[in-house]
Amino acid sequence: MMLRKIFLLIHCVYLSTIAYGQQSERPNILWIVSEDNSPFIGAYGDSLATTPNIDQLAKQGIMFNNAYCTAAVCAPSRSTLITGMYPPSIGTENMTSEYPSPDFVRLFPAYLKQVGYYTTNNAKKHYNTVDQPEVWDESSKKATYKNRKEGQPFFAVFNIETSHESSIFDNATKAEMYKQFGFPVPPELKEADAPLRHDPERIPIPAYLPKTEEMKHDWALYYDRIEEMDKRVGDLLRELDEAGLADNTIVFYYGDNGGVLGRSKRFMFESGLRIPLIVRFPSKYGDLNPYGKAGSSTDRFVDFADFAPTVLNLAGVSLPGYFQGKPFLGSQINGDKDVIFGFRGRMDERFDLVRTIRKGRYRYVRNFFPNKPYGQHVQFLWLAKSMQSWEREYHAGKLNDIQSRFFRPKPTEELYDVEQDPENIRNLADDPSYYRTLDSLRQNTRELLIRLNDVGFIPEGGAVEISKKTSLYDYGHSEHYDIRSVLDVAYAASDQDPKQLPFLLKSAKSDDPVKRYWSAVGLTILKEKDRKVSETLRQLSLDSTAYVRIAAAEGLYQKNIDKINALEVIGRELRNDNTMLRLQALNALVPANSTELKVYEDDLKKILVQKASEYDVKAAYYLLQTKLAYQGPLSISVKW
Repeated sequence: MMLRKIFLLIHCVYLSTIAYGQQSERPNILWIVSEDNSPFIGAYGDSLATTPNIDQLAKQGIMFNNAYCTAAVCAPSRSTLITGMYPPSIGTENMTSEYPSPDFVRLFPAYLKQVGYYTTNNAKKHYNTVDQPEVWDESSKKATYKNRKEGQPFFAVFNIETSHESSIFDNATKAEMYKQFGFPVPPELKEADAPLRHDPERIPIPAYLPKTEEMKHDWALYYDRIEEMDKRVGDLLRELDEAGLADNTIVFYYGDNGGVLGRSKRFMFESGLRIPLIVRFPSKYGDLNPYGKAGSSTDRFVDFADFAPTVLNLAGVSLPGYFQGKPFLGSQINGDKDVIFGFRGRMDERFDLVRTIRKGRYRYVRNFFPNKPYGQHVQFLWLAKSMQSWEREYHAGKLNDIQSRFFRPKPTEELYDVEQDPENIRNLADDPSYYRTLDSLRQNTRELLIRLNDVGFIPEGGAVEISKKTSLYDYGHSEHYDIRSVLDVAYAASDQDPKQLPFLLKSAKSDDPVKRYWSAVGLTILKEKDRKVSETLRQLSLDSTAYVRIAAAEGLYQKNIDKINALEVIGRELRNDNTMLRLQALNALVPANSTELKVYEDDLKKILVQKASEYDVKAAYYLLQTKLAYQGPLSISVKW
């Protein structure tokens, strides 16, 4: 593998040398990426946003009204951006993982280097797969296009962290984190927080959130951070002007995923998936813009799988055949895109599996773990005081039905009319008048999962083992994985329909452990606990595959069937060498009470000491702190 990469690097350099000088008219391409923000931008109609630089850019460029990330969180979405492939098709959907991509996938800046581009990244990667550092001429916090050869075209990425999720944590919260991790507290965190510039009382809080003082404060603070981010956008644009490069550079500004305020980042709604996207063309490259004059906007659907083919198209580079997106700018555009795909896998220390599409005015969502609430406790998310206040008000019984849904189990299907209901609070899935729309989008989604050969249905504990031998993409395209029959069981498991019981019982006897796993999940979700269900779950709790055993034991515990033995099965996996199996076991223990958990206290503390993964450490710490009153250190590296 290493020799192959070295050969490819030499080959790229050789081609670059040939191309340089011959292709001086290729456009420079600048990406300005802001973290964690929905279109809270003046140009998008937000009257409270203070974004003069981005607003001016919109007047000079084209604004995309329907641009979407793919995962509502950075690393899986960035995997989409850099590979041009949807992560569920290559196994990179779970947050902060490094499962290998198939050998034929090149991070797309490599193709630009081949034709003479100088490629720079400043500075975030988080590609959620094995890195290919050779695709960049520079990748650091000092990386800049200014170091290229004279006249050499460039592709440059600048990542702005100002609006990142951590930006709404107050200084006291950050200081406490430093103390907890055993690091000295930076001097600036000992100071009082700066006064707000945006008025909390003027912020229109969405209907799905409570109007607590903490919520209003964090929303106002977030608008402050957007204002600061906009200033950095302005700095980068002025730097381009001062270098005399604006007339030769196509500029993209976009957000890497939706915003950070309750039920946005990480969640499969418009609030988590929709992003701002503005592209400015200099006049000499106006023919590469099919959307009209400067200051125009377009309703064309765009998602992150489209970005790599678009950049190559703008640069005049032939597209590799494995790309799954469509170029939306440049000389070769093959029609509009009618379906936008989104997905959710493991988010930090909590497992989930959601698939969604946006088609026309509707968003369809399929929840494959409807028994899990939206609001599973994620340590980093809960550092925001607004999130803490939301949960506090829920337990105090002060929320209305719409605000309470976040902490309750999910429906199997959701359908939203985005034009009439932009906040996605009126689920139309049970409305008979929308049956045809629901059924059509349901079929569209399933067909897309089959076309992508979605490997996200393989439990991550199994994905870890598979990835030691081959890529998940290659495994998914082998005789070992039949996506159609796997989906049959996963759909039956998540239907919450007693009529699926015979099929789930039959699937429990499959030779495929993935199907046995989904059978255990389905038997857990169903309320039935008759003799056949009990016996099947007991048998599966003795399965040869660990992720099946854990899922079955979780079902036995939740159904109050042989709880002691169920906990013993789960507890043994706390000592498993596979990090994701440990994490699966830790998630299965969340409903356990303090007496039941006391037996496993030493195992939980050992996970803190081992520090094999930040996620099993966080999950173990949550159990120790909330159930066993543990006050020791969290023992992980800082992650903001």
